[in-house]
Amino acid sequence: MYSVKQADKTNSAGKRNTETEERTRDRVLQGVLSHGPVSAAALGEHLNLTPAAVRRHLDVLEADALIEVTLLKKHGAGAGRPARRYVVAPQGHARLGNDYLHIARNALKILQEKVGDAALASFAQERADDMERRYRPIVEAAGTDIAARAEALAEAMTKDGFVASANSMAPPRRQKLPEHLLASIQLCQAHCPVRDLAEDFQVFCDKETEIIADLLGVDVRRLSTMAGGAHVCTTHVPLLRSVETSE
Repeated sequence: MYSVKQADKTNSAGKRNTETEERTRDRVLQGVLSHGPVSAAALGEHLNLTPAAVRRHLDVLEADALIEVTLLKKHGAGAGRPARRYVVAPQGHARLGNDYLHIARNALKILQEKVGDAALASFAQERADDMERRYRPIVEAAGTDIAARAEALAEAMTKDGFVASANSMAPPRRQKLPEHLLASIQLCQAHCPVRDLAEDFQVFCDKETEIIADLLGVDVRRLSTMAGGAHVCTTHVPLLRSVETSE
C-alpha cells in the first residue's frame, strides 16, 4: 500500500529535480549571455552538458522568450545556409538584471525637459567619468600595447556586468582592405546595465564610446549597440600603434 511517507519522498525528489533543472536552465541562459551568438553544440561544450540536455533547456528558454535565434552567415561560406545561433532576448536581459525602475527613465525625461540637453549630457558624463576613474589604473597597468589594454578593459567591464570580450579580427583571405582595417579588435559587450535608458537617451552610448577611446588611446568606432536593436554592443578598435605615455 502506498504510504504517506513514500508520497513525501516522491514529492521531495520531484522538487529537487525541478530545482536542479531550474539551476541548469539559469546556467544555460548565462552561457548564452556570455558566449552568444552561440550554437547549441558550442554551448554544450562550454557548460559540459550533453547535446540533448542543452537543447531541451534552449527550447524552454526560447519558448519563454528569454532567448532567440539569429541567423549568421559564416565568413567564406559563400551562398550557403546561414548558421543558427542563440542570443539573449530583451526579456532575458531583464531577467538577468537590467529591469530598472521606470522612475529612472521618467526622472531623466524631466531633467531633459526642465533643464535641457546639456543637463542630461552632464549626467551621462558623470557616469562615464566614474567608469574612467575606475578603469584607468587597470588599463594603464596593461602597458602601451592596444590589444593588451583592450583585454584589460574587457575584464574590468565584465566585473561591472557588461560581459565584455576583446576579439582579434582577421581580414578575409585574398581581400584587400585599407591599412586601418588590417589589424583590429572588436570590443563586444553582451550585456548593458543601462540598455533601457540608452534606448531613449543615446548620450549614454556616446559618452561610453568616448571613454573607451580615451582609455585605449586610439580612435574607435561603435559598430552596433543593444540600445539600437543589436544583440551586442560592438566597438571597432584599430591596432596601428602602441599608446604613447607621458613621462
